[in-house]
Amino acid sequence: MNWQYRHTVLGLCTLAFFATMAARLAISPVVPDITAEFGVSNAAVGAALAGMWAAYACMQFPSGVLGDRFGERRVVLAAVGLTAVTSVLLALSPTFPAFLAFAVALGTGAGLHYSVATTFISKQFPNVGRAIGVHVTGGPLAGLLVPVAAAAIAVRANWRAALLLGTVAAVPVFFAFAARIRPTAPERPEQPMRQRFALAPLFGLLSRPEIAYTSALAVAGAFTWQATASFLPTFLQAYHGLSAAIASALFSLYFVVHGATQPLTGWLSDRFDRDAAATLTMGIGVVGYGLLAFGSGLVAFVAGVCLAGIAMSWGAPIQSRFIDLLSPEERGAGFGLVRTVYMVLGASGSVVVGALSDAFGWFVAIGLLVCVMAFGLAVLVANRAFGLGL
Repeated sequence: MNWQYRHTVLGLCTLAFFATMAARLAISPVVPDITAEFGVSNAAVGAALAGMWAAYACMQFPSGVLGDRFGERRVVLAAVGLTAVTSVLLALSPTFPAFLAFAVALGTGAGLHYSVATTFISKQFPNVGRAIGVHVTGGPLAGLLVPVAAAAIAVRANWRAALLLGTVAAVPVFFAFAARIRPTAPERPEQPMRQRFALAPLFGLLSRPEIAYTSALAVAGAFTWQATASFLPTFLQAYHGLSAAIASALFSLYFVVHGATQPLTGWLSDRFDRDAAATLTMGIGVVGYGLLAFGSGLVAFVAGVCLAGIAMSWGAPIQSRFIDLLSPEERGAGFGLVRTVYMVLGASGSVVVGALSDAFGWFVAIGLLVCVMAFGLAVLVANRAFGLGL
């Protein structure tokens, strides 16, 4: 393959996603340490994480508008720079309310990246499904490296040092992106931003049947992803009695599989059909989370984690579906808008699963994820079986 500028764009956007994801994923392995230090419940930390993910989600649409107004390069640099700064603030949190506030700030800064970067990448590649699949691997790559590193640092130092991994990841990416990515021309530099936030066109886009259908699938996937990213290590320790080291290793395995299968599901959606690839991921999710809830023994847990990793590669086909449905002029703000909607709703996965674990135990909490995956599968099958054309 002859290396071209578009490959530099894809590679550095993927590393930027890695950095913004690393800062957020460094929290999950040290949740027990955070609850112990601040004297709060799983539900309280789940609420902080839900706030972080909700802030991340809420920034998807504004980031698209900002990208159209100022160009993608500036917005991605802002996302990576703010990630570096807020990771330091989160590590220095003196109280739990401060921790919650800085977690939300981290989600806000990191949230500037993904929609803008995806739009930027879609301008470079004709086969957008595979390119999006590669871009999304930045998150699983962070999941492979960060949880184990965070757990090891927390053991040798403390949870605060572990959270500084976000800054360590973000700083070099910031300078590499600034040096190698050319200035990008804004799509709508003169249009007043208040026009982009007019409610009627936004509701009109979201009410399109195809967009609403795709959004329902994305909500199911995002809800499950958020809950898994927040609590999988804690669930494996608290419910199945695994050690922190084994639980963190399985968490990393989840992200290895997740990352390895994103380009594959993206390619399948390019080669065959978006819904066929999404159906495969949701069906595998039912089996994978079922093994985690009902299984026993390390073999079952490894299989369940691997299947869950494949299931969470739903992003490549479903996000590509959104790109297909939006015109080139709509993609900057439009893709950000739909991501805001499905991620805001999906962010509740952290707090809902945390609260269920406190009230009814981890079996019920993870069992809910089986049901959510089954819902997504049922929606896809119904669309195909009844020829709804969505």
